[in-house]
Amino acid sequence: MEFILITIGKTKIDYVAAGIKEYLNRLKRYIPFSLVELADIKSAKGVSENIQKQKEGAMILEKISPSDFVILLDEKGREYTSVEFANYLQKLMSIGRKAIVFVVGGPYGFSEDVYNRADAKLSLSRMTFNHEMIRLFFIEQVYRGMTILRGEPYHHE
Repeated sequence: MEFILITIGKTKIDYVAAGIKEYLNRLKRYIPFSLVELADIKSAKGVSENIQKQKEGAMILEKISPSDFVILLDEKGREYTSVEFANYLQKLMSIGRKAIVFVVGGPYGFSEDVYNRADAKLSLSRMTFNHEMIRLFFIEQVYRGMTILRGEPYHHE
């Protein structure tokens, strides 16, 4: 079983990319985890938000297998504390799927097709974050969850 994070666009902010690299490296001792950065579809004159969402959605769906469990990082998703999220990760690891795929959408969110394919929605906060930073926050929370499940001293209550 592997965890995959699919995002739209590359991480361009150097310190965010460094943080992502650090936590991806730390996660190696716990679970297979990969980051898939899809091409960024730039807003062009005459291209509506809906068309951009449709194009991004098609790229996302191409990367998802029928057997994958898909979770959208979405402002309307369920929120967890870090300990609750660790328990959720443990539950996900026990469902017998080949991959658990988390998805960060583009600047306008997800297409209806992506919403229809999703098995769950997760919110990291009711606040809005930069799409690049949410990647770092999410990967750090997965790492934190793994340390909680192992009883390691990274997380403090």
